[in-house]
Amino acid sequence: MSNTTLTYYNQNAKAFSDSTLNVDMSALYAEFLPHVAQHGSILDAGCGSARDAAFFKAQGFTVSAFDASPKLAELASSYLQQPVAVKTFQQLNCVNKYDGIWCCASLLHVPKAELPEVFLNLQNALKPNGVLYVSFKYGDTERVHNGREFTDLNENALTHLLSNTQLKAIKQWQSVDQRPERESEVWLNALIKVVHVL
Repeated sequence: MSNTTLTYYNQNAKAFSDSTLNVDMSALYAEFLPHVAQHGSILDAGCGSARDAAFFKAQGFTVSAFDASPKLAELASSYLQQPVAVKTFQQLNCVNKYDGIWCCASLLHVPKAELPEVFLNLQNALKPNGVLYVSFKYGDTERVHNGREFTDLNENALTHLLSNTQLKAIKQWQSVDQRPERESEVWLNALIKVVHVL
């Protein structure tokens, strides 16, 4: 995450957290959770407010979470009632640890050139039958908007990014933003698994 994007989240942490906490994510949970082992471990990577981590925890999953913004991590820790680490995707370095990794609107702040390395980190962190959920704003450009840097992806761009990994998208679909007055924003969603090479 760039310094400008990080500064944005640190300066606007409370407002950002408040604006996302009550967004209805049930349709996305319904896609992701059937692929996660019952009572398994889920990493909410780039957790923001920890809205999703808290939901997974309430469903009986073992939850870990991190965010690159110290201010957001502090708010998330309070909401989740457990520590939230301060780190980036580039600093994720565990192996064979999670049944599910949830990257909801978080990878989109990783520069496109760094995404291949980040996907390898995510691949390594997943257990053999684990599942990865990712979402990006729909498009094919890198851009700056309201003080934040974004990497937009479409289906072809995501497939290409995964081509140098053992990851494969088992489902890709588009959805519209669930926040009020953001309905015109289209998202690319994907469920991704490790393909075992024999």
